[in-house]
Amino acid sequence: MPAPLDLLPHLIGGLWVTIQVTLGGTLVAFVCSFLAGLGRLSRDPIVRGLARGYIEVFRGTSALVQLFWFYFALPLLLGVRLDALVVGILALGLNIGAYGAEVVRGAIAAIPRGQIEAAIALNLSPWQRMRHVVLPQALVAMLPPFGNLLIELLKATALVSMITLTDLTRAGMFLRDETLRTAEIFGLLLVIYFVLSLGITHAVRRVERAVSRGMS
Repeated sequence: MPAPLDLLPHLIGGLWVTIQVTLGGTLVAFVCSFLAGLGRLSRDPIVRGLARGYIEVFRGTSALVQLFWFYFALPLLLGVRLDALVVGILALGLNIGAYGAEVVRGAIAAIPRGQIEAAIALNLSPWQRMRHVVLPQALVAMLPPFGNLLIELLKATALVSMITLTDLTRAGMFLRDETLRTAEIFGLLLVIYFVLSLGITHAVRRVERAVSRGMS
């Protein structure tokens, strides 16, 4: 097997951890983005305050510190110990979700008021207005920045090595210590992360085209 591809099998385990954290974190981020984004638009001051508090805390603090807090501090404070993989998914998902919440809020707020008033005139319920009028248009605006956030999530998965997970980056570090083939290993890591990023970009663009066709 030509170099450096002979190194690839030694990175598969770490690659799988990185993919798991990315996919799980994506799910958490989407849920938090929509809940907090809609919460910021709520008429209830308590809901707005909770949503804003979540957004400000997770945007205003380091993702690495958040990982440490969930993994090391939470068991001491509440006696709740989570698996390292769960912590990585939860902490990074919550972190990216805080940024995504502002994307959701901005996209929904940008819908022309006249369209909402027309939906009200048609006697549509708030849920029907959101489902049939607001969200289809807002999704088109949300998807490009969401794609960027998912790539940021992928890159942030390297932080999970600090809470004992052997992700792609840490697997590369271990392999480098064993083989001393530094340039080849880190060059291969760059290629793998780049390919994963391209996959995310391609997937988001396909979803964007599908949503746009659905509206036409």
